[in-house]
Amino acid sequence: MSELQKSIEIQVLRFRPEQESEPVWESFNVPYTDDMSVLQGLQQIKDDQDGSLTFRWSCRMAICGSCGMMINGKPELSCQTFLREFAPGPIRIEALAHFPIERDLVVDAGLFVKKLESIKPYLIPKEPRALSEGEYLQTPEQLEQYEQFSSCINCMLCYAACPQFGLDNGFTGPGVLALLHRYNADSRDGGRGARMEILNAEEGVWSCTAVGYCSEVCPKHVDPANAVNQNKVNSAKDYFLNLVTSRGDQS
Repeated sequence: MSELQKSIEIQVLRFRPEQESEPVWESFNVPYTDDMSVLQGLQQIKDDQDGSLTFRWSCRMAICGSCGMMINGKPELSCQTFLREFAPGPIRIEALAHFPIERDLVVDAGLFVKKLESIKPYLIPKEPRALSEGEYLQTPEQLEQYEQFSSCINCMLCYAACPQFGLDNGFTGPGVLALLHRYNADSRDGGRGARMEILNAEEGVWSCTAVGYCSEVCPKHVDPANAVNQNKVNSAKDYFLNLVTSRGDQS
């Protein structure tokens, strides 16, 4: 059989709320070549077999983070996962775990966005600074403290991998905690105090059970588990500093 004649079975967990009360599996036979991604396989289904199949995608270059889904039970970006890796098949594709399904492979990301907004994911100046004073300077060593954690593309794969978020969606979660650490570790930022309230809260960093699967599935090697561990250290320091300060005020 030539490369152009190869085909693979793709099983998709469908959910069309106007006709189904629960998700159902549907199978498609997809022709493929070795350079085709799972995303391209889904596009073949949508273009040539069933135009109602619904999924998110944008850049096709593992940058936008929008095409995340469960592929054979693992959170993956479908644009950088290839059909050849699963031959002879079948491939089972589902919406990201731990999120409400809106339709087919599209999940409701509203809760994640609220968590993201809550940490103020931007630089907050320590004090007012006039434009004439020039840019904020930073040494390579200061950049190194947070650079790794700035690569997050908000794909939510780490949330689909996180058992604690699956049990309690109030948990702030690995991706947002990693981004929180990115700004708290930035020498130019002055918003640490506000973010520490989120970090120290009941649903903050101490809810993490240290499974570490979030870092395994991260397509950008952000290592959110490492960020969470550093956040736990910072949270403990913050607690004892506040304890010592409060006792000092009482004496």
